[in-house]
Amino acid sequence: MAGCADEDDGGGAGGKDGGKNGGAAPEGVAFFGFAKANSFTAATFEGVEKQARKEGTEAEFFDAEFDAQTQVQQIQDAVTSQRFDVFVVQAVDGGAVVPAVRAALREDIAVVVEFTPVGTAYDTAAPQVDGAISLVDVPVENGRRLGELGAGACADRGADTCQVAYLEGLKTLPLDNARTDAVVDALEAESGVEVVARVEGGYTRESGRTAMQDIMQAHPDVDVVIGSSQAVLGAEAAADGKDIAYVGNGASRQAVAAVEEGRWYGIPYLPVTTSGAKAAELGLAHARGEDVPASTDMASLAEKEGVYTKKDITSLGIKGEYDD
Repeated sequence: MAGCADEDDGGGAGGKDGGKNGGAAPEGVAFFGFAKANSFTAATFEGVEKQARKEGTEAEFFDAEFDAQTQVQQIQDAVTSQRFDVFVVQAVDGGAVVPAVRAALREDIAVVVEFTPVGTAYDTAAPQVDGAISLVDVPVENGRRLGELGAGACADRGADTCQVAYLEGLKTLPLDNARTDAVVDALEAESGVEVVARVEGGYTRESGRTAMQDIMQAHPDVDVVIGSSQAVLGAEAAADGKDIAYVGNGASRQAVAAVEEGRWYGIPYLPVTTSGAKAAELGLAHARGEDVPASTDMASLAEKEGVYTKKDITSLGIKGEYDD
């Protein structure tokens, strides 16, 4: 997986003159995650923590609770503490954390940008802060895959027209807005597909359930619903057995099972715990002064870029790496 850098990423991230500790084992890994209550984030940290222990050090979780300013302060405080040689940053707001990430790099801390880009461009896996290592799921590409799966679900229904509802993540997050635009663009490019609702679905079953209740009142004949896997699980329950095709954005065991059972049409699959371990591996190697790839698209960690329907889940034996 260390060879999965983008072909146009300009090469690897150079070593750090023997690393902060002159080639000795790094002191620790700080993981700045969305929220401990979020299953996706918890699964990522599981990978980070396992890899850190494997390499003889420890990892610590900093819980932003989906608050960008809280996360910025946490990164700044960790820089000041000088307790860590590696930061793995799962940014709530990629633009907001840029100054704090730069401050960490100035202190010779190895920074791995994990899952969400750090910067204001959401259409590239390349690092947007000089010296950072990028291991991200490109939001615009993720949105395109969601939209294409949604269009596939419409085609599978065989009707001349298809009503689609999209459960957006959080409207306050620039990343989610970029993903939403990409989803809608991909759907609207298909003949007969109509996006009838864009409702904030969030990242919990309860928020998905609430959003679906609103959708069902306004659009009782909706054909396809797309959203985070957590929100779609809630939406599915709220729909009470209606003939709706679902596309979930997430790769939990429950989401994988829903596709395999035919309840959902498909998912963009990412091996989340594997990615967390990879982020820690890259950061620790860089902290020791080793050369590592400057950027890796997370989709490259899964076969077929992780765009899976039932036949793919079955043929590849995919099970998922975490629970929603």
